[in-house]
Amino acid sequence: MKHNICVWIDHREARIFGITSSDVDRSLIEDERPKHHIHRKADHIGLGSETMSPQFLGEVAQALQPAKAILIGGPGRARTELAGYLNDKYPALAKRIWAIEPMDHPTDAELVATARKYFQAATRMHQ
Repeated sequence: MKHNICVWIDHREARIFGITSSDVDRSLIEDERPKHHIHRKADHIGLGSETMSPQFLGEVAQALQPAKAILIGGPGRARTELAGYLNDKYPALAKRIWAIEPMDHPTDAELVATARKYFQAATRMHQ
């Protein structure tokens, strides 16, 4: 069954919630690459940022396949990197993205409540 999916993503993990009117399924995908501390230098633009693993993004894309609507949230550039990856590699799936929202580090309950509220309002607008 296709349902709404909210994904919160950063460069290390993706928390994915399949949301129906009465239930929530949660899954977690973690980037398996070793964690590196990145040193930033004030006078070097672009240094100090780690790219997201294509394997990690591919696993997230596979988990989003059953979605009829997708809400992507997260801090920094991670959410837009995921959207760009989906646009390039999974264009049919990218068409199901309803919104890309900045979100710091909400709890699971806060994330699900925000997603439910968003999907209810967006569904009314799409009808």
